[in-house]
Amino acid sequence: MLGLLRELGELKRIRSAAHQGSIAQRLFAAAWSALVAGQSPMAVMRATTAAALAATRLGDIDRTVLAELAIPPADAEAILDRALREATAELPDFSLGMPEPLTTGTPPRFATLLARQPRAGVTCPGRPRLLLEPPEDHAEHCLMVAVYGVLLAPVYGARPAPVFLASLAHHLHNALIPDSGFAGEVLLGEHLEPAFARATEHAMAELPAPLAEAVRQARTILPDAGTAEGRAFHAADTLDRVLQIEQHLRAGKASMGYVLNDMALVHEGPVKDFQDQLLAAVGLAA
Repeated sequence: MLGLLRELGELKRIRSAAHQGSIAQRLFAAAWSALVAGQSPMAVMRATTAAALAATRLGDIDRTVLAELAIPPADAEAILDRALREATAELPDFSLGMPEPLTTGTPPRFATLLARQPRAGVTCPGRPRLLLEPPEDHAEHCLMVAVYGVLLAPVYGARPAPVFLASLAHHLHNALIPDSGFAGEVLLGEHLEPAFARATEHAMAELPAPLAEAVRQARTILPDAGTAEGRAFHAADTLDRVLQIEQHLRAGKASMGYVLNDMALVHEGPVKDFQDQLLAAVGLAA
């Protein structure tokens, strides 16, 4: 599953001309918007996870784009379904058809703020901060943990819906509190937990009462790994944090041979011979 998790993580960095923000950022906003509009966490989980998986193959080509290209609806659904099946080909126990799109409206204010709140980078008490640009934001992180959590839930025998909802909501406090990382949290000392609790409630006040109660119930899995759902969440959270850093390190280690040969940057086509001769002539062949 690790390769698929890496591909999903790239949704934090895929953007397109017609939209503000990354795919992950917009999926986070759409999920919260649908929840506030009254759709069930299970329905939102299925649609969000399927959209993220399909996007690993299609990028920002979604139903809206396919419709604008005058592709017949049945053909558009077939394209989306093929993308989803290809993305999950190595997950034989994972069955999720392409659900209907979510009914969305205006997301809660905290969702917008989390999309503007950068993650702290790597911090440790007594050591300089390690920042890797561009930083991810909290919306992207929470969305990715939610999708990872759904995929990892069967590994731990966990119920995926509460894992998904808790993951979406596990950084509500950062809508109000800037992320200072581990080093800053240590300095807050005894004030840390009360401050986080007050900031979380500040965000929760934006939700309809039934949804707020569902979020509170889901968040009971967050403090430890004593339940199956807690283990699925913490596995997802840990993997996303580490893979986010690995992405930067992996890109920095990529060689020209890998890019040209394995990734076929200059790929097969009518002018391939000319392109190969050009690269050899200027000293860029690998």
